[in-house]
Amino acid sequence: MKTLVVCSGGLDSVSLAHKVARERTLIGLISFDYGQRHRKELDYAAKAAARLGVPHDLLDISAIGRHLSGSALTDAIDVPDGHYAEETMRVTVVPNRNAIMLAIAFGIAAARGADAVAAAVHGGDHFIYPDCRPGFIDAFQAMQDAALEGMDAVSLYTPFVNGSKGDIVREGARVDTPFAETWSCYKGGEHHCGSCGTCVERREAFHEAGVADPTIYDDPDFWLAATQRATPRQTNGEADHV
Repeated sequence: MKTLVVCSGGLDSVSLAHKVARERTLIGLISFDYGQRHRKELDYAAKAAARLGVPHDLLDISAIGRHLSGSALTDAIDVPDGHYAEETMRVTVVPNRNAIMLAIAFGIAAARGADAVAAAVHGGDHFIYPDCRPGFIDAFQAMQDAALEGMDAVSLYTPFVNGSKGDIVREGARVDTPFAETWSCYKGGEHHCGSCGTCVERREAFHEAGVADPTIYDDPDFWLAATQRATPRQTNGEADHV
């Protein structure tokens, strides 16, 4: 299946790109500059496209991002430290981010005759990000089926939606993802900070997967205390960040 991958440059989406390149026909990567403070992640998406020998489209939607205020990723708000299971992490939610990006990606995929758009949402995101949950994925697919009626069908491919980030690391290792060539940290410094939610999740995932973590962290041990503080949460009947 000809598949367009939405790629931020993070561990999840770069692993997905390598998986698609191994198992499907990868026709390109699409990334979005929405004014995120960790914009350096987009450089890693470009590197992934070059490595895989496919086009990379970087779309500037920062004008939209400026209106999505109230998030630590797009506004003058400090990125909190800690585990995603903590309530403080809700400040990293960007309203409707995935819905906006996927709608654009589906339009481009349909124009290019692609069969699918791939996105790397995963089970660890369910608690904090509503547009990463299975219900959203199903609803978005139904909406796109209606929006593209009369055109070739485009499916939303989300192979990680019911798995953990540790599962992504294991799968990424299987398809030879160069993990050092991915960027997760929301603070966008020289190295991964090791203490923001996405750094803690990244460090925890490598530990869970039993895969060596090549990442340089400013604070490589913060995740231990953060994961001990975190407690299991229930969201829509699903356990997250256990």
